[in-house]
Amino acid sequence: MHDILGEEQEYFQKIHDAVKEVVNFYHFKKIITPILEETELFVKGTGAFTDIVEKEMFSLRTKGGDNLSLRPEGTPGVVRAYIEHGMRNLPQPVKFWYFGPCFRYERPQAGRYRQFHHAGLEVIGEKSSVVDVQIIQIFYGIIQKLKFKNLLIEINSLGDLNCRPNYRRLLVRYLKSRENLLCPDCKRRLKANPLRILDCKEAKCQEVVSGAPQMVDHLCNECKSHFKEVLEFLDEVGIPYYLNPYLVRGLDYYTRTVFEIVEEGENKSQGTLIAGGRYDNLVKLLGGKDTPACGGAMGVERVINAMKNRGVALSQSANPEVYLAQLGVLAKRKSLKLLEDFRIAKIPVSESFSKDSLSVQLGIASRMGVKYALVFGQKEALEDSIIIRDMKTGKQNTVKITEVAKELKKGLRK
Repeated sequence: MHDILGEEQEYFQKIHDAVKEVVNFYHFKKIITPILEETELFVKGTGAFTDIVEKEMFSLRTKGGDNLSLRPEGTPGVVRAYIEHGMRNLPQPVKFWYFGPCFRYERPQAGRYRQFHHAGLEVIGEKSSVVDVQIIQIFYGIIQKLKFKNLLIEINSLGDLNCRPNYRRLLVRYLKSRENLLCPDCKRRLKANPLRILDCKEAKCQEVVSGAPQMVDHLCNECKSHFKEVLEFLDEVGIPYYLNPYLVRGLDYYTRTVFEIVEEGENKSQGTLIAGGRYDNLVKLLGGKDTPACGGAMGVERVINAMKNRGVALSQSANPEVYLAQLGVLAKRKSLKLLEDFRIAKIPVSESFSKDSLSVQLGIASRMGVKYALVFGQKEALEDSIIIRDMKTGKQNTVKITEVAKELKKGLRK
């Protein structure tokens, strides 16, 4: 887990602002769910046999005997809130976005932290394939806004409860005939969660998987039609994609469409930047009524690392053009109110309350390159006036405190 300081904060803010601007256009509403949830929510939602639940969750038992976990991802908490607050009675679909920390006990490595941040989208209450593509399109727009190029969508369909069981049987039969070639983790997955073997990064497992049957060849008619529409919509909006028949993602709740957004070429970043898919069974699984849904999430730290690697510049904050030099206790005291007036008037002003010497303060103003210095001493404080000094010409004039904001705005427009 890590502190987020200085320049890192600027990256976070840039990403947050990009996400907010795009999702507001599409009328998503922000949701903030608790960081702690009942452990059972993730066991049922994310999946009992996923790596996240088996190996990576931070879990605890409270003094009252409750089993709680720090959220490893955002979707189950959003779905829980949808059910708990009766949002099925709202006009459907309900569209949420969120930006916040998640927690996984992972082996520390580049771009992976035990506390990390997700920017996520969820659309609950709509089964149309156009929603799958809109989620992808929105994320694609966000990542382009952050100056990423050469982006590619990897996409697949996992079918549904009608066609997946038959595919699972075919896959298990194939993998069992080659079980001795699998890594220890995948030998265990073969019994509990065989689809996860398709996602294994071990070279020997990937070699086995390359000859495995593909889900897209075993979709039922309804799933096949849904996936065909998704690909046609992607063609229509001109988003480049690659059909990856072995893309499964690491979460049990996905049905039909799953996708990842990656960067290609020389600037290729580490791993997946954004991922998601459809989860039509999750609301019912967590105690709600049968409700279709689709969503995805961006790994904020991963995007930041990629931005740094590619040399994406942050916009520099404009330096204040006004410096307030104050002398004496009364002037300092009145300066507090004066600075608040400037804030309300949207005039950026710098100051150094710790300095008492006028020459030192004017020296700071000169090094900052401000256009005007305000000189506010004991005499001015008693007379409710202030001196405006043009730092280029040295010309000074005295105005009433009530008029200073208007005079500065007039001068700064020149």
